[in-house]
Amino acid sequence: MINVAERLHSVEEYYFSRKLKEVNQLIANGKPIISLGIGSPDLQPPTEVIDALTKALLSPNAHKYQSYQGLPELREGIASFYKNNYQVDLNPNSEVLPLMGSKEGIMHISMAYLNKGDQVLIPNPGYPTYQSVTKLLEAEPVFYELDAANNWLPDLEALEQQDLTKVKLMWVNYPHMPTGAQPSEHLFKDLVAFAKRHHILIINDNPYSFILNENPTSLLSVEGAKDCCLELNSLSKTFNLAGWRVGMVVGDTKYITDILKVKSNMDSGMFYGIQKGAIEALKCSKTWFDSINKVYAERRDLVWQLADALNCTYDKNATGLFVWAKLPENIEAEAFIDKILYEKDIFITPGTVFGTQGEGYIRFSLCAQIDNLKETIARVSS
Repeated sequence: MINVAERLHSVEEYYFSRKLKEVNQLIANGKPIISLGIGSPDLQPPTEVIDALTKALLSPNAHKYQSYQGLPELREGIASFYKNNYQVDLNPNSEVLPLMGSKEGIMHISMAYLNKGDQVLIPNPGYPTYQSVTKLLEAEPVFYELDAANNWLPDLEALEQQDLTKVKLMWVNYPHMPTGAQPSEHLFKDLVAFAKRHHILIINDNPYSFILNENPTSLLSVEGAKDCCLELNSLSKTFNLAGWRVGMVVGDTKYITDILKVKSNMDSGMFYGIQKGAIEALKCSKTWFDSINKVYAERRDLVWQLADALNCTYDKNATGLFVWAKLPENIEAEAFIDKILYEKDIFITPGTVFGTQGEGYIRFSLCAQIDNLKETIARVSS
């Protein structure tokens, strides 16, 4: 037998990959499971996006290899989207790189900059992929703790007291997943100043800007941010295109060039039809965001009722595709969700998936139909 690489001993199978096997087996056994676990949008994309994809299939270019940098009109669409929605100017020829989902961007950026032994600042709680990719590259995760008392924002003064000489990257994610916290008025400016003082490249992972949020913001809107920051973004949640795998990394030309060296060795370009659909999505007006947020607001009201029925507390000012809720005192998250799964046939995500600071919390997804949400309330209230 061939032994696996040592790096695989540092990571585990992604939680949702592992847990959904269990959930799917329960469903196969006849259990009427309602999933509030993952943020996979169940709403349809804009009609014009589907039409653009369908039409593109007949193009003579549709089934050929595509550019590693994406179609020029896709890069132009991303640049216009950033200008119109974030007031950020980007050169579509050199400061925009389309990705097959922003998740691959986490790997590409890390591969471009991390050597063995480099340190990476990672939020706790935060997206698990930041940690797993760091470990796969034999770099060292250094967690900075977020908590409700500070509205889930980083304590930069506390970080300043640490030895940061080996830190090369810092991951931030605002609006924050899983908590839904928004950046404070001065956070992005403070992050840029912090990055420059310590020669750290900061990457803001920004896929939730437009979900139940009236104030979409970008780290790159801060003067001088391009010198020391990148931003990842995605069409998955904003336009209900999660399965299409369309994302982007934007920033200074030097960084984009470095990342392209990795990306161009990892894939052979994004499918033509998907790019054509993405171009149409990026043209959508505020009316589109209003329409999906009307649905999510109605669902969130029901999830709040469900959280109340479970004696949880939550922040009504939080944004995004999830509700982050605190369990009653002395209840462990994973034991609680298993109890709900097996006794009430409801799958909820335990906060511990996102780090030790998630203990005592659970996360509800808003990607569920109204009737199913009402049924979950009935089940836990009976």
